[in-house]
Amino acid sequence: MDDRSIVELYHARDESAIKATADKYGAYCYTIAYNILKSRPDSEESVNDTYLGAWNSMPPHRPDALSVFLGRITRRISIDKWRKRTASRRGDGETPLILDELTECIPDSCGVEAEVEAKELSATIDRFVRALPDTERRIFLARYWYSHPVSVIAESYGFSVSKVKSQLMRTRNKLRLTLEKEEYFET
Repeated sequence: MDDRSIVELYHARDESAIKATADKYGAYCYTIAYNILKSRPDSEESVNDTYLGAWNSMPPHRPDALSVFLGRITRRISIDKWRKRTASRRGDGETPLILDELTECIPDSCGVEAEVEAKELSATIDRFVRALPDTERRIFLARYWYSHPVSVIAESYGFSVSKVKSQLMRTRNKLRLTLEKEEYFET
């Protein structure tokens, strides 16, 4: 079933939308959740929560790219679940490392205008990622969207681990410069 048909099922409040979503995107969502949580039961729960999130979001949303829409929901749910699970004990898995790597180039926002700024920041990062050369973009997304370990990325591209780490560092530095130009940071 194509994405438009699935979205129409959601808008019609047809429960078969959940099964169609699970059939087409269940493994995709599970991979995202598992890369963050490293736990089968927690990942399965996140995927089920993703279906509920999609059900509650459509309508009013009518996503153009259902996979991206579901991926965002899965990531948000999985990261929230990871934060709750590791609140008392930090340090296991890739997620703490990934979040630490990104803290140096993405500003922390708080205050009344935080939601508007977050949307603007998201749009800026999206433009930045889309402008990257293909391999650099794929490596960046593999690490920071899909939460793949550096060793897995290196193996899938036939690169050394140090080359992937260097590439990621250079890309993060470029992102930081872009965000400084857009005045998300004071230099």
